[in-house]
Amino acid sequence: MNERALGHAAYRQGEVHRLQGDFGTAEAAYREASRFGLEPQPGLALLRLGQGNGNVAAAAIRRALSETTPPLKRAALLPAYVEVMLAVEEIDAARSASTELEELAERQGSDALDAMSAHARGAVDLAGGDPGAALVALRRAWQAWQDLGAPYDAARTRVLAGLACRALGDEDAALLEFEAARGVFAHLEARPDLAAVDSLAGVAALGATHGLTERELQVLRLVAAGKSNHAIAVDLFLSDHTVRRHLQNIFRKVGVSSRAAATAFAFEHDLI
Repeated sequence: MNERALGHAAYRQGEVHRLQGDFGTAEAAYREASRFGLEPQPGLALLRLGQGNGNVAAAAIRRALSETTPPLKRAALLPAYVEVMLAVEEIDAARSASTELEELAERQGSDALDAMSAHARGAVDLAGGDPGAALVALRRAWQAWQDLGAPYDAARTRVLAGLACRALGDEDAALLEFEAARGVFAHLEARPDLAAVDSLAGVAALGATHGLTERELQVLRLVAAGKSNHAIAVDLFLSDHTVRRHLQNIFRKVGVSSRAAATAFAFEHDLI
């Protein structure tokens, strides 16, 4: 029992470090959790996603979900499964998982599961090109997270709501959502989320930009937030080709050759 408790404690430490962008310490904590016999999922898969390794994240979360049968344990994995599947552009898989989560929430009558399922549904609808339906689900999720006293989850929902408002042409509402989310992320020192929302809101980096244009800074922040090229293209209304070109320019200007190195550069030089 003591080892199991230690495993849970290590996993929770890993989650905090991951959300604050300290990926190396997070990975060490997940490995410690595994040493004590605790499956470090979905945290480890989300860590890989944050590091830009979408395919690795997808393989890990698929494996974890495939060998999990108890409904509540599946419910703990499904939100991350949806997030990862959307990141690797497998919308049908994400939609199927979202539907399963909704069914579980309905059967269990849990406020937390209701919030998770509404957030997942909103994310899937947004990725599927229906921002109106997404906004309805996301408003419901935000209210549920607020009622549960979960500010981080509520803020992540507001980022998606902002993207939905932007897709509907309401830029003022989008910026208000991003601003509200940013305040929470800054307070919680959630640096990857802060980088992402700053990029979406067009917030300029402080200090030296190392020769990067404003658009390149936006792209770099989204890379640091773990976004794929296609996800960045969708968020910034660019083509995939344009995102690739910006990324090549970023690599050349800061002297790196990988997304991981670019992310490290961004954090080390306060570009986030």
